[in-house]
Amino acid sequence: MDTRTALLAAAAALLVASAVGAVAAPDAISDPRETNEPPGRIDIAGATVAPGEVRGETAELRLGTDLRHRGSTVENVTVRHRAIGSESGLLADETTVDVGDVDVEGERTVNGTVTVDREGGYRIETVVFVDGERREQQTTRVAGVAALTPDYADTQVGFTDGSVWPTVAVSVVEADNETATLSTSISVTNRGDEPSEDIDLRLLLRQAESNVIAAEATETVGTVRPGRTDTVTATVEVPDGYNYYVDAALFDDDVLVDETQGVANLNPRETISANETVRDVEFSVGDFERGEEGAAGDDAADGAAPDGSTSDDSTPGFGPIVALVALVVAALTARRRQ
Repeated sequence: MDTRTALLAAAAALLVASAVGAVAAPDAISDPRETNEPPGRIDIAGATVAPGEVRGETAELRLGTDLRHRGSTVENVTVRHRAIGSESGLLADETTVDVGDVDVEGERTVNGTVTVDREGGYRIETVVFVDGERREQQTTRVAGVAALTPDYADTQVGFTDGSVWPTVAVSVVEADNETATLSTSISVTNRGDEPSEDIDLRLLLRQAESNVIAAEATETVGTVRPGRTDTVTATVEVPDGYNYYVDAALFDDDVLVDETQGVANLNPRETISANETVRDVEFSVGDFERGEEGAAGDDAADGAAPDGSTSDDSTPGFGPIVALVALVVAALTARRRQ
């Protein structure tokens, strides 16, 4: 056997031995790229809090946690959220989200929810666990939960809040000596992005001193376009000569969603607005009556007084005969003195 043949036989024997070893111990050969891969790491890249379902006493907070993963697979990942009262320090709610194994590099969002009372503020503590071991932690503070509007009262239509244009305007349509018919115009605005649905407008007129309900009315607020202001008019009849509070409220399916108040001063001797000056003046509701002229104007044209009595052109005092007798008596008196 020459040298070349011996080398080829040795190489063949080496290949056979390598193949047998690979079959007998497959883990003995590994990809060098796998040995250079860094260990898995996961941390919190960011967190968000958004309102969820809002009820009368409680509110749901939706929590979004952005997890950043690098390196090899991280197994058995869980995220725990705790809502703790800012002032009391008491645990309000707690939830744990099971993420599982994370093997894709990059970021992913893990969602969770907690339910808290609609009062005060809260501290949201988020902790990331890997196989039961704490790895990352982040705290987010939430305030103003009481300002969240419950879902049953969530409507974009409300009373107009203007500095010059009145929200509640009252005018006199008709009046007599006992009653006055008032027209109330209420301004409402749609502050949303969609046309509104029908809601109810309810009015109460309360006599200022006694707080007795003198009249009430209900009108339907129809569709109001986004960003537009509409006026709803209701007519009521009340006793004349009194001052009234005009209470207006918006109801959506019997749920109070907004309220405002105006006044109707039919007795200017004692007004109920703090910004008005109380003046003792002659005032008649009929002076502000809209429409045809009342009977008071006809009586004035006929020469009748406001109380119904007729005026006399004669000058009150002594008659002509009494004046003549007085002159004679004065002359006789002067002559006697001479």
